Formats: sequence, C-alpha cells, structure tokens
Amino acid sequence: MKNRLTLALLLLVTLAKAQDVTTLTLKDAINYALENKADAKSAQLDIENSNYQIQEIRSRALPQISANGSLTYNPVLQTTVIDGSGFGQPGTIIQASFGQKWNSVGGISLNQALFDQSVFIGLKAAKSTREFYQLNAQLTEEQIIERVSNAYYQVYVYREKLSVIDANLKNTNKVKGIIKGQFDNGLAKKIDLDRISVRVANINTQLIQTKNAVAIQENVLKFYIGMAIDTKIDLPKTEFEVTEQAFAQKPETTNRIEYLLLKKEEQLLGYQKKSIEALYYPTLSLTGAYNYIGQGPEMPWFKKPADKVYWSDFASIGVNLHIPIFTGFGTRAKVRQAEIKLKQNKLKIEDTQLALDLDFENAKRQIENSIETINIQKENAKLAEEVFNNTNNNYTQGLAPLTDLLDADNALVEAQNNYTTSLLEYKLAEIQLLKTKGELKTLTK
Repeated sequence: MKNRLTLALLLLVTLAKAQDVTTLTLKDAINYALENKADAKSAQLDIENSNYQIQEIRSRALPQISANGSLTYNPVLQTTVIDGSGFGQPGTIIQASFGQKWNSVGGISLNQALFDQSVFIGLKAAKSTREFYQLNAQLTEEQIIERVSNAYYQVYVYREKLSVIDANLKNTNKVKGIIKGQFDNGLAKKIDLDRISVRVANINTQLIQTKNAVAIQENVLKFYIGMAIDTKIDLPKTEFEVTEQAFAQKPETTNRIEYLLLKKEEQLLGYQKKSIEALYYPTLSLTGAYNYIGQGPEMPWFKKPADKVYWSDFASIGVNLHIPIFTGFGTRAKVRQAEIKLKQNKLKIEDTQLALDLDFENAKRQIENSIETINIQKENAKLAEEVFNNTNNNYTQGLAPLTDLLDADNALVEAQNNYTTSLLEYKLAEIQLLKTKGELKTLTK
C-alpha cells in the first residue's frame, strides 16, 4: 500500500512538472540569453583574459629573477699543454689536467630591463586590447538581443498562423457537418461532400505542419537563449503590439559599436606597427648573478675540505647593450606589412560607415511601409471575414454555391496570414531601427 502511494505521488509530481509553462516576455528572453548563452559568457571571459594579458606584458618591465643549479661529473679531465719554464723546467713541455672530477654550482641571477621600447608599447597595446574586448562584449550582447528578438517574433507569427488554421478547421468542419446533413436528406450532391472532405483533410495536414513549425521555432528560440529544450513557454500577446517609432535624425555612426570596434582595431594595428619599429631601437638591461661552487674528487654535496671538497662563491654585475645594425631588411618588410593592414582597416571603416547609414535608411523605409501595410491588411482581414460570414449564410440558405464559400474561406485565411506577416515585418524592421540607433539594449529594460 505504501509503495502504491509513493508511486502515485511521483506520478502527480511528474504530471505537475509537465504542465508547468514559463511565461516568456521579450525582455525575459533577452535577459535570460545574456546570462546563460555561451557567446555572452565567452565575451566576458575574453575581458577577464585581457587582464592577464596586461599582467603578462607588465611582467617584462619587472625584474626577472631565477635560481639555477647543476651537478657535473667529469670521468676524463681535459689535459692542457703548457710551457714548463713557468714551473722551473725551462725548455720542457708539461701536460697538466685542470679541474676536478666533480663540481656542483648553485646560484641566483637577475635581469632587469632598463630600456626596451617594445615593452612600453606592449603595455599600451595590452590596455587597448582590454578596451577592444569590452567593446566586443557589447557587440556580442547586441547580436544576441537582435537574434533572440527575431526568433521571438518568429515564434509568435507561427503561433498566430496556427490559430488561423485552427479556426479555419473549425469553420470548415461546421460547413462539412451542414453539407453532410444536407446530403443525408438528399439536398446536397456527393461531390460537394467529397470536396469539403478533401478541404478538411488538407487543412488538417496544414495544421500538423504548422504545429511542427511552431515546435521547431520554439526550440530555436530556446537554443538562442540557452534554455532547456523541454521547457514549455508561453508568449504574451502584448509583446506583439505595434508602437510608433520615433525616427528623429540619422544617428551618428561614430557612436555605433561596429564603428568603435574598427577604430579600436586601428589603434591596435598602430601599436603593432610601433612594436615592430621598436626593433630598430637599442635595448639596455642590467644583469646580476651570485653563485656558489663546490669541487672535488667526490660528489661535493654535504662534503667538507677534509674530504678534499672545496666550496667558494662568486658574483657578477653587468650591463647588456644591444644595438641592431642590419637585419637583412626583414624589419622594414614587417613594418610595411603593418602599414598595409592599417590601410585595409581604414577601407573597412569607410565601408562600415556607408553600411550603417544604409541600414538606418532601409529600416526607416521598412517601418513606414509596414505601418501602411498593417493598416491595409487589417481592414482587408476584417472585410474578408464579413465576406466569409455573408457567403456562409447564403450557402446555408442555398443562395450561394460551395465554390463561393471555399473561395471566401481561402480569401479569409490569406488575409489573416497577410496581416500577421505584415506585423512580423514591422517588428523585424523595428529591431533593425533600434539597432541602427544603438538602442537595442532598451529591450532589456
């Protein structure tokens, strides 16, 4: 009995979860995507990584300290030939071996850059790189907002088309019922019943296809926002209302993220060119070392002079100067390659400015056209519904043929779908207009 109750409770919990529906406004969808989508997280990681890049470049300006150690065994010592006069044996040659079978060295060394033009330029470039990633993160956010908004409205349109087909199916089934009753009473032809049956079958097929399209588009939306695919969602109708957009003057393209990114890229390419030119400059560094060496016939570790092992220390301090004189024109070639990249970037900036201006004008024109189309299609849908109702009444009273009724039904469905499509075109144009004005983030508020 206890097991049965447990199973019943589990079944109820499962059914309750299955019936849970998440109401998803456009704002909710966008904010969910910005928090959960991989692209947004990756953009933030790029910013975090840029901090470490700055630390890496900065480390080149700080002292570089390292410890070293070695242990060497010389099974055969090198023999050196010297003049014997130095040892009281003039006119003779002496072969002498220098060194010991074992020696071990341990010490610490330091290298401090005093002047290195590439380090100073690298620090500036690293900071600009961080600013570049910050701008790129903003661009990524805008791309996510645009993508999610488009997908969101696509879901709504498919659902509206599904509602139209569903309503159409109900109306057609009513007509089929009337014709069936007339046929059974000998008042209608079999061909009329067959035609309406074919019509019902076709609408059912459309209904299945549209339901599948809705499910696919919902999955696309959930993927774009990083939501579990099995989550059930509901979109409020208020999200699809048409609101007049203020066009104002053409927005300043120099404030757009796409433009700012290219300008920041231009700055980075300038630093890249300077870092190559830094190869022409001399470098100056300070070096220092302190070592301790042990030598003897045995391994010197932990041994003393009593074991014929002797330890001594030595140290050095120096300055290294490197002056490049001739590199086979390699540096010059690299500088000219950097100049070409700067020129290419300048062309991209000019082209982007034109593209951004074009986007604004196109979005503005599409908004204006969509508003006119919406008004026309709204009236057209209303008129098509009146025609269908009148034709349906006439057919029921035997004053109109079935062909007129089917034509009116098709016209109504087409008008309703055209109205829904015009709404979609407006909302998509609205997104583009907000994008060209740099106001996409207003959708998150």
